[in-house]
Amino acid sequence: MSEHIILQNKFFTADRLENGVIRITGLAGELCYLIEGSERALLIDGLSGVGSLRAFVRELTELPVTMAATHGHIDHVGAGWEYGELFIHPDDIALMYTPMHSSVERRLEFTGANPMGLEKRTEVKESDVPVAHGIKTYPVYDGDVFDLGGTRIEVIGVPGHTYGSLVFLDREKRVIYSGDACNMNTLLNLAGSTTIEEYLESLHHFKTFQKDFDVMYGGHGREAVPNSIIDDAIAMCNRILEEQDEAVPVDFGEGAFLASDRGADYMPKCGGQCNIMYRKDMLHKRSHPEIQGVPNYYR
Repeated sequence: MSEHIILQNKFFTADRLENGVIRITGLAGELCYLIEGSERALLIDGLSGVGSLRAFVRELTELPVTMAATHGHIDHVGAGWEYGELFIHPDDIALMYTPMHSSVERRLEFTGANPMGLEKRTEVKESDVPVAHGIKTYPVYDGDVFDLGGTRIEVIGVPGHTYGSLVFLDREKRVIYSGDACNMNTLLNLAGSTTIEEYLESLHHFKTFQKDFDVMYGGHGREAVPNSIIDDAIAMCNRILEEQDEAVPVDFGEGAFLASDRGADYMPKCGGQCNIMYRKDMLHKRSHPEIQGVPNYYR
């Protein structure tokens, strides 16, 4: 797949990865993917909700659009507040509505932080950010399929980064759209993350699909990642559980550690494609924590 920019405004840039696959980049470098079939399109993730992604997508396709989220974080559900509905795993609905992931202030802050170090293209203001509100959420689970007409996108559950994390498989193109499920900076130290043991179980399930795809495209970072990252992630989890990792303290939330130190290219120095940030009180299985402060009708 090669990069070819087809549309840009002050908030978003779209490039065509291949026929029927468009990648859209937000101001903080966060990514989403528009997959077109013959009958409808699937928008996988919705960026941070700064600027009108819905209007931008309408310039890219005339097909009816379904939005599905890989998980409930701020930089993946933003356009849901515009569309008024989205498919999401039920375990992440409460998370999506917390102020950390829905407030106008937090979304402006996220865009301003510019974690990817990109050149700042525009100043954003409060009126550029659609206000979060109660929307229709449709449950989507491991094993579900989105039939777009000639293109089928399968859903695989990979709890870890969040309890409701999903990845999306296109068998024909041999591609996974992975959100934040597995990458060079897999965050398992957040409110709503699973334990390392639970993530390891998820990875073994994910590995059963390894033969069905060659590369993954994620929510951050523009390079395709080989399917061998699953093996790297499994190995890293085992190192952590066996206390054989480097356990590098990092200033990213309370008590956070990186399993491996990073090289100049941000990749783990120990080798492989996957690094994991974790907390030592989140290694072993425990009861599923509830996200507090969310009205029951949002759950």
